[in-house]
Amino acid sequence: MKVTIDENSGYCFGVEFAIQMAEDEMAEEGQLYCLGDIVHNSMEVKRLHDKGLRIINRKQLKELKEAKVLIRAHGEPPETYQTAIENNLTLVDASCPVVLKLQNRVKYAYDHIRPQKGQIVIYGQQGHAEVEGISGQTHNEAIVITGEQDLNKIDFMRPITLFSQTTKSTAGFYRIKELIEERIISIHGELKEEMFDANDSICRQVSNREPQLEKFAHQHEVIIFVSGRKSSNGQALYKVCKNSNPNSYFIENADELEPKWFDQVETVGICGATSTPMWLMEQVSQAILAQQTVVH
Repeated sequence: MKVTIDENSGYCFGVEFAIQMAEDEMAEEGQLYCLGDIVHNSMEVKRLHDKGLRIINRKQLKELKEAKVLIRAHGEPPETYQTAIENNLTLVDASCPVVLKLQNRVKYAYDHIRPQKGQIVIYGQQGHAEVEGISGQTHNEAIVITGEQDLNKIDFMRPITLFSQTTKSTAGFYRIKELIEERIISIHGELKEEMFDANDSICRQVSNREPQLEKFAHQHEVIIFVSGRKSSNGQALYKVCKNSNPNSYFIENADELEPKWFDQVETVGICGATSTPMWLMEQVSQAILAQQTVVH
């Protein structure tokens, strides 16, 4: 059996940068607080915890005084920075530059559209850290939609400016854009420019992985997709694999591998989300080969 790890999988720039900053700080300080999971991968969170990274939530942040706290790649709303000032906290800001740019765009759009009683709509996962940071730029007035079922949250009599969480599916974003346009036309009889402004704010490092994954999934009999289940990006990219190759399986770690997946199989491809470390995919590869050695 031949097992191949997708060379395009693994950390995106933003996640890699945040983890490197955390490791550099811990090498000097020994311990570091992080606001929320640094990455949506429990195996990597455990590895970094063993090095001294301590995960805290926003409630704990408000109680923390005179400490050093890492802001992860997902970014944070303005209130977090205000809390840091009030509590004399030192922030190690590892916000992804792509996310920061999006936050600035949303804030500008919100300030511009507010006098017209317009609405900021975010295509993203409700409660996701990045979405909370983006929504914070609008005083949490942004409308978050995950699919067609949420369209009724929007007032189609008022102007709409649409953005996307950076890690969402490109196809999903353009489908939402199309559905909003259809609603506007059905109500107003035409698509007026001042009524709708759609902004594709998906990270290209993420969206470019979709065609790459489609090709990779077609090249192998079985696909093992490795990701944390809390990863929005992981869920989106797994769907790409599953649609391209029905013999695609989602796992968080090697313990979830099923020997029956590899019966009469000659080629296996391993890939993952932008939050999946390469060492974890290599661990899965070794486990698959070890299973085959035992079987044969």
